[in-house]
Amino acid sequence: MKAHDGMYIGGEWRPAAGGDTIAVVNPADEQVVGHVPAGTAEDVDAAVRAARAAFPGWAATPPAERAARLTALRDALAARTDEIAETVTSELGSPLPLSRAVHAGVPVLVAGSYAELAASHAFEEKLGNSTVLLEPVGVVGAITPWNYPLHQIVAKVAPALAAGCTVVLKPAEDTPLTAQLFAEVTQEAGLPAGVFNLVTGTGAVAGQALAGHEGVDLVSFTGSTAVGRQIGATAGAAVKRVALELGGKSANVILPGADLAKAVNVGVANVMSNSGQTCSAWTRMLVDAERYEEAVALAAAAVAKYVPGERVGPVVNATQQARVRGYIEKGIEEGARLVAGGPEAPRERGYYVSPTVFADVTPDMVIAQEEIFGPVLSILRYEDVDDALRIANDTVYGLAGAVWAADDDEAVAFARRMDTGQVDINGGRFNPLAPFGGYKQSGVGRELGPHGLSEYLQTKSLQF
Repeated sequence: MKAHDGMYIGGEWRPAAGGDTIAVVNPADEQVVGHVPAGTAEDVDAAVRAARAAFPGWAATPPAERAARLTALRDALAARTDEIAETVTSELGSPLPLSRAVHAGVPVLVAGSYAELAASHAFEEKLGNSTVLLEPVGVVGAITPWNYPLHQIVAKVAPALAAGCTVVLKPAEDTPLTAQLFAEVTQEAGLPAGVFNLVTGTGAVAGQALAGHEGVDLVSFTGSTAVGRQIGATAGAAVKRVALELGGKSANVILPGADLAKAVNVGVANVMSNSGQTCSAWTRMLVDAERYEEAVALAAAAVAKYVPGERVGPVVNATQQARVRGYIEKGIEEGARLVAGGPEAPRERGYYVSPTVFADVTPDMVIAQEEIFGPVLSILRYEDVDDALRIANDTVYGLAGAVWAADDDEAVAFARRMDTGQVDINGGRFNPLAPFGGYKQSGVGRELGPHGLSEYLQTKSLQF
């Protein structure tokens, strides 16, 4: 797509307040694919004012009509699947099949789920002599990351619109073209002017201005825990609501008796998908001592299929490449056994990282505790089920995880004791209605389904 040189505010593309721009680089070949304006506090203020002006009308729109607009949004996204996939590939570097199936496909499912929820959700209920109303929070400041650029936008904007909120979006500066394409889609879907607004720019300028703006009622942020703390502090000073989806260091627990080959192969695929740039990736594989070396051999064989530039893409930029390679060097320094990959760049051009597997990783190692956000898997040994649980829960994070066992009941019993927000049982399938979010430092609040819708609603009771 051709990049827009303005901001989408009040239903139209407007010139940016400043003249600075941000170059969008394809991480696969390091070529500039476009430029977008670097938004300022003035741009953010204009977008928030437009959202505030549009809020009363959109909040008063019957849920059935909001559902119709979301259905149109879903259909418009589906019609532009090819363009979306190509745009994501150009600015994120992901292989085109992944961009088509996941980056373009999943947002269609999520938008459709919120179209249905907007039509069916009970926005009021009777409790004794009271009528309880669920009303939209107001203006939402949505700040999204680069790893799933369209999915993260839809996962925030769709429930906000379903609830009756209006939105100002600040996308990641690495992947703003996808956000501009989404703004075009909102026009095609017939959203009233000001209901959705877009300001491109950096987190330090546009993001901070949005999080601290007095006209924003809720800030929804996905990204690192460190930045989430800053946004939480900024929002807290103004006593405004926040929803924070942050980091993860998820455990893939393979219990004795589980199908080891399947668990390992699915686990490796999970970590390598999207070049490891997934907050919920199962980056710690836990295997019992008796089958440990077999699991290591299976993982080494599985990861060999992930050839950089073919089945696995680059990481998003040079800074991230250096960061991930630094973690690999740290793992070697700590004494972990390098089974596959390593810190050397696998290609001369592009921000690629070798798909890497470490064995003999202990729970206290940095690579077992900190989020790497790259194609790096750590395999840890446990002695018994209680030891596996201790290791699984032994990080500051609690976003996701997986349990494999001889039967579902055994896996569920273990999953119930895990300190994490979402657990896949024996390879459970993605569910766009299931709540997604974390325990501990993995965040506050939930996304997707009715629980995600609730983040954008506030409660009023009428007593009779």
